[in-house]
Parts: sequence; C-alpha cells; structure tokens
Amino acid sequence: MKWNQKHALPHEGVYARIKPSNIHGVGVFAICDIPKDTSLFSEDDSELIWTTKSALKLDAMPQEFRQLYDQFCLIKDKGKTYGCPRNFNLMTIAWYVNHSKTPNLGVDKAYAFYALRDIQKGEELTADYQSYNEFANAECI
Repeated sequence: MKWNQKHALPHEGVYARIKPSNIHGVGVFAICDIPKDTSLFSEDDSELIWTTKSALKLDAMPQEFRQLYDQFCLIKDKGKTYGCPRNFNLMTIAWYVNHSKTPNLGVDKAYAFYALRDIQKGEELTADYQSYNEFANAECI
C-alpha cells in the first residue's frame, strides 16, 4: 500500500512506547513530554468485548490462557463480567500500562487514558487499576 499524504504520519499523536519496566516486566514510557490532560492512545479505537465469567469457562481453561483474562481484562460486577480485547493478539500498548498507587494517568468512563499531571520524557506511565477495575486475582496489582 502506498502512503497517502491525506493521513497523518504513523508517529503523529504517539506519546509513548513499550520498554522493560522496574515495576513489572514491560511498561509504557513517555517518549516526549506530555502535558496534563492529554489524551493518550487516541488512535486505539479497539472496542472492548464484554462477557460473563461463566461464559468464558475460566476454570476449565489452561492456566496460561486464564492468566490472559486475569491480567489483561477489565473485571467488574464483583468478578462476574470481563471486558476483553477482541483478540489478545491485538492488544495495543495501552494494555501494558502498569499499576501504581501514585499514578500519572487517569481513566475516563470510556476507559480512555489521560495525563493527570505533566509527565516528563522517559517517565513510566502508570494508572491506579483499582480506580477502574475490580480484580479477581490480587497478584495482578
């Protein structure tokens, strides 16, 4: 496919990238200064798929697959409902934001991330998972 000048360049609107994290495995890091209230990952328009825990049959699933649900899905309704990516192979970098009790990102009602304060280039982006997600597995925090 030939590049179309009508579209933004692939780096436009990009504020972060994945790198090794001291918090947990990999994390998301600012590649430029990010002003307070900036919406991050605005091009990530992937819709969450909501399903029930019973429909997933997690107890019958191999542990490696169940961990995907426990670690990456949004869990609500006292652990009965899971918000999942359409396919785990399609997760964008937003899914790799690590947890912090002193986060620099907030999450709105549509689960979109925004900067709670000015963020410096090189800083790891974090969110308080408990502000928007119930956890069936406390190990994820």
